[in-house]
Amino acid sequence: MTFSLATWNINSVRLREALVSRLMTEELPDVLCLQECKSPVEKIPFDTFKALGYEYMVARGQKGYNGVAILSKIPMEEADSQDFATLGHARHIAGKLENGVTVHNFYVPAGGDEPDREKNEKFGQKLDYLTEMRDHFHAQKPEKAILVGDLNIAPREDDVWDHKKLLKIVSHTPIEVEHLAQVQDAANWVDITRQDIPEGLLYSWWSYRAKDWDAADKGRRLDHIWATPDISNAAHSSRVLRAARGWEQPSDHAPVFATFDL
Repeated sequence: MTFSLATWNINSVRLREALVSRLMTEELPDVLCLQECKSPVEKIPFDTFKALGYEYMVARGQKGYNGVAILSKIPMEEADSQDFATLGHARHIAGKLENGVTVHNFYVPAGGDEPDREKNEKFGQKLDYLTEMRDHFHAQKPEKAILVGDLNIAPREDDVWDHKKLLKIVSHTPIEVEHLAQVQDAANWVDITRQDIPEGLLYSWWSYRAKDWDAADKGRRLDHIWATPDISNAAHSSRVLRAARGWEQPSDHAPVFATFDL
């Protein structure tokens, strides 16, 4: 089976229902993982997406904040749901596809503005969340699994517009990068996007604060697609749909894609 997968922080699935529909219609991913849905599960416009061929959904939601959903054309059932760091947030859901692949969809806490857990509770929560992700996957040792989502960390120097200027900015600090590396190492996750696009500046997020985000191009690669080693070689055709950042009333994130031949 060959299937395409996309991950997208949509920043309100109800507000941007039309953009999700456009992506489904124009790009045709078989599996679409959404973060920051900002909606209870029952209010996600599933009927709209089902009419476009996405007959399966697993999701965790809450009113106004967070929220993750996986929409699929391929038969899928819920496989896992974790509340790492005991935050009571809807930040993780997993679905198992009929081909045996488990897709984990994450929305890692952003971490606030100050990269100091003593001064900023949210930064501590982010680090604790990542630590519990690490421990979970170290114990679980997943196979035939894909991990996607807004991980809220740009790990490499070429994942940000200016490495030196962002070293003290939340999302690119050394302690965050190290915590994310530990999550990756826990199950030997392979960064599929960088496997396919090993060199060069690559971003998936551009701030709303920029007057002209496209011209300024001060981006960060916060959205990721990983896979376990047993299926990583089956992945190809990775890309970031940068154009979606310029759609009307856009999310500040662009969708990231990969295709798997399994």
